[in-house]
Amino acid sequence: MGFSDFLGNERIVSSLRTMLSREHVPSALLFVGPQGVGKYTLARMFAQAANCERLRDDFCGECATCVKIARLAEPVALIEQGLAERGENPDAATVERMPLILETHPDVWTIVPDPVRRKNPVARPMIRMGQLRAVQRAAYFRPQGRRRIFILDGADTMRWTDADVFLKILEEPPESATLILLAPRVDSLLPTIRSRCLTFWFAPVQAEKIEGLLKERTKWKSPERKLAAQLADGRPGATLRLDLEESVRLRREVLRLIADAAAGKSYRAIFAATARLAKNESESFENLLPLFYSLLADLLELSHSPKSFVPRNPDLRDEFERLAGSITDKWVARATDGLDRLQSRLRRNVGRQLGLDALAVTLGNH
Repeated sequence: MGFSDFLGNERIVSSLRTMLSREHVPSALLFVGPQGVGKYTLARMFAQAANCERLRDDFCGECATCVKIARLAEPVALIEQGLAERGENPDAATVERMPLILETHPDVWTIVPDPVRRKNPVARPMIRMGQLRAVQRAAYFRPQGRRRIFILDGADTMRWTDADVFLKILEEPPESATLILLAPRVDSLLPTIRSRCLTFWFAPVQAEKIEGLLKERTKWKSPERKLAAQLADGRPGATLRLDLEESVRLRREVLRLIADAAAGKSYRAIFAATARLAKNESESFENLLPLFYSLLADLLELSHSPKSFVPRNPDLRDEFERLAGSITDKWVARATDGLDRLQSRLRRNVGRQLGLDALAVTLGNH
């Protein structure tokens, strides 16, 4: 048990261990990379190593402190517990007065975007002012162990107008605390915040390593492991959560929508398909957008280099080859621009159905 269990990004792990061994830990770290690449896992491991009762630049996983912090590895149950304690339908004042904080050890807090309710969560959970103020107060408390660690998962969801509270902590950092911000992109945070953080960019993990992980953790056969590793796009966490059968069905559904739009089918049929994707899928709408990007990237590569084409979605190769002849580079570029606009509008709370309909219209205009 220790950092050796972490998959990929060895240079980042080495840098963190050096900080701990030299007892020169920054007050703020920023982990940047796609969801599932390992940012949260490594932040939790760092919190264990910073407070382990036996080791200095690693963690044993067996002492009382390590065991308590390890419970943060499965945050879903802790989130459910926090929401239940606050009540099923809290008002705005209650949400701010009782901030959602995941704490299994006094020195380590995890802050996650607050869904407000368990049964009917808000459409776009975000880190709220009450959570930031709680961190601001607690950051200056003396730790029971060696160091207080605050992990802000989804730091990009905090309102920029609320971020001033967080900025005050970074401007006058406590000596015995470290804040670890997790975000998918560096530009999703205010420049004044990211300039005060030591930033680490997480690289995709090699498919071969992910296959090895799946061999240890799942009962999938070799072809299934190979497909899942390719679909993971370098994200081990995403692979472990993958429902392979559902993934195949959903990607075919999205590709069918792309093909119908490219073929100029009636908007009535296309809008019916967008309605299914926007409302009836168990997968969150925001997580559907990377599927569009992945499928369009395969189509673009196939149109340019058909002989050397290695698809990101290998199980859909036949469908790609049938569709490739009916699209152009300009069409793919326009479709990608439409996706970019949709993603930007989602951050401004545009209606999902309306946004996806607009994208479908873009796909259909040759």
